[in-house]
Amino acid sequence: MQNLSKLIYKAAPQAFYVGGVLRDSLLKKYSGDIDLALPREQVKPAATALAKTLKASVFEMDSNFCVWRLTTKGGLQIDLSALVGKDIKEDLKRRDFTINALAYPTQKLPLIKTKKSKGKTEFLLTNLKKDFLLDLNNGVKDLKLKKIRHNAKAVFEEDPLRLLRALRVAAELKFSITPATLKIIKQNAALINQSAGERLQEELKRLFRADGARQNIELLDKAGLLFALLPEIEKQKHCAEVYYGKGGVFTHTMLVVERAEYLLNHLKEAFPKYHKKLAAFAPDKALFIMAALLHDIAKPATAKKIKGRLRFFHHEEKGAAMAEVFLKQLKYSTAEQKLIYKMIFYHLRPSNLASNEIITDKGVYKFFKELGDSAIPMLLLCWADYTSYVSPVQVRRLMRQTERPIMSIEEAKLKANIGKTLRHLQVLNFLFNKYFNETKKIILPRGLIDGRDIMATLKIPPSPKVGEILEQAIFAQIEGKIDSKTSALEWLLKNKAEFLK
Repeated sequence: MQNLSKLIYKAAPQAFYVGGVLRDSLLKKYSGDIDLALPREQVKPAATALAKTLKASVFEMDSNFCVWRLTTKGGLQIDLSALVGKDIKEDLKRRDFTINALAYPTQKLPLIKTKKSKGKTEFLLTNLKKDFLLDLNNGVKDLKLKKIRHNAKAVFEEDPLRLLRALRVAAELKFSITPATLKIIKQNAALINQSAGERLQEELKRLFRADGARQNIELLDKAGLLFALLPEIEKQKHCAEVYYGKGGVFTHTMLVVERAEYLLNHLKEAFPKYHKKLAAFAPDKALFIMAALLHDIAKPATAKKIKGRLRFFHHEEKGAAMAEVFLKQLKYSTAEQKLIYKMIFYHLRPSNLASNEIITDKGVYKFFKELGDSAIPMLLLCWADYTSYVSPVQVRRLMRQTERPIMSIEEAKLKANIGKTLRHLQVLNFLFNKYFNETKKIILPRGLIDGRDIMATLKIPPSPKVGEILEQAIFAQIEGKIDSKTSALEWLLKNKAEFLK
């Protein structure tokens, strides 16, 4: 964008580039927005003047901290905020990490490169002069060392969300957190719940979208934040160690998280025929990682030994309810809560289907009708769950056999754990085939008759029974017992006595 630097300087001559855009630019990376810091009394006038010049919409985001945001239809975003303290030096002392405690004056006119990415404008500050860069706490040095270091002792007490942000920034930048900073984070971990749910949600989503989901969550645990957010996690570590090994259910959960990320990165290898269609059902990696993290959250609460065998009856139902409470606290949208709830609630259903030697079209219809839009995401979660019981090498071998016809239960037993996993993966492929290739026949069949036909033929008034008979007609249609309206009406009359019981 031509002369953006000059336009910013003209509207805000006493402002400084701060935050992510400066840090990322020093790392030669583009940033999604521009952050400017300037004296409080200048924020509103500068924001409105710049918005007018850029033909952008402008609004006040936070009246307490005096933060204003500019956005354009082209995806440009600029935030202007008041300095904390009397000047920029005091402001920088209050910032979270040394790599963020940097500032560069707008009056020095850095060159601003822009590019489009997913409908948004991204920025890169270039031609930055070392002499004009304010760096009060060796932030540039920590950038070179790839270290996350707290900027002052009180930064986490002033804003507990920074506890989580430290891990998120480290994950996104592929930096490490210094031992001293990690120690302070752990000491203050309990403060994290003072943060607003919306802010926690955003940080967790960004953390879960970063590469290395399992390692990021394990660091969350090491820092004491995972237990602070989800006390149930601590119970997982000592549950079913005989079955899952050291770390119990938590070890299994981490394997499922790892496999979930692997699947999303290798959909083509896992399901060559359907990978493009499946990708549309996984637009946000963060939701899948959250579902994987929570899918067995209720196992410790439901663990019981029955005839010497450890069982977890109804853990999927109880776990879904526990997950819903947690997601509500974090202010996840209703749609997101519903999706993850259903993914957890029904994640044993494919296993139940696989326990039948033959999976009928009627069973497939009922499965997809009950789960609706959550069916495909839930099946992807099941893939991660099933493959957690075999090694990465075995997973890659099994993926090459997934498209083969479903092996028999007896054949699967002969191959022990690997056979059971392969049969489950073949069932998933079978269900994907039905969903994508037989939609009109099985998944969303168009009924041959409707409620009025039923009432007229059987001479019955409107009632719930009409809906029940209509469902039976769909089953008959799927099973090939009827194939036209005429045969459907004949089928009604033939079974009239049974229907009217």
